[in-house]
Amino acid sequence: MQLNPYLFYNDNCEAAFKFYEKVLGAKIEALIRAEEAPADMPATPERKKKIMHGRISIDGQVLMASDAPPEHFHKPQGFSVSLTIKDPAEAERKFNALAEGGSLNMPFGKTFFSKGFGMCFDQFGIPWMVNSPLEGM
Repeated sequence: MQLNPYLFYNDNCEAAFKFYEKVLGAKIEALIRAEEAPADMPATPERKKKIMHGRISIDGQVLMASDAPPEHFHKPQGFSVSLTIKDPAEAERKFNALAEGGSLNMPFGKTFFSKGFGMCFDQFGIPWMVNSPLEGM
């Protein structure tokens, strides 16, 4: 069994994946556009170039996503995508990159449970938690 987050974007999935490729070292494995769907699933002209399914890997972990049709898009809430990075300097660098152009919930810093932890929304509205755990945690 495998558990993977699936995110829905407000028509900016491709831009988000390219951003994660740049700042997290993610590898884009698939970007399937609506126009590539079978003939019995036609896309409207304005949705043809939108991402119907995307898949990236980040250090061997899979994140999937798509562009939600406008009538189905809801602002993300009630979850965060969590990154665990051993090296606190690398964790802080990636946190700052994710937060750029977004907003901070909790600035990155030492906590009682980690060498560094922070919470933010990226520029695409996706909530992230970045943690550099203490040894043994």
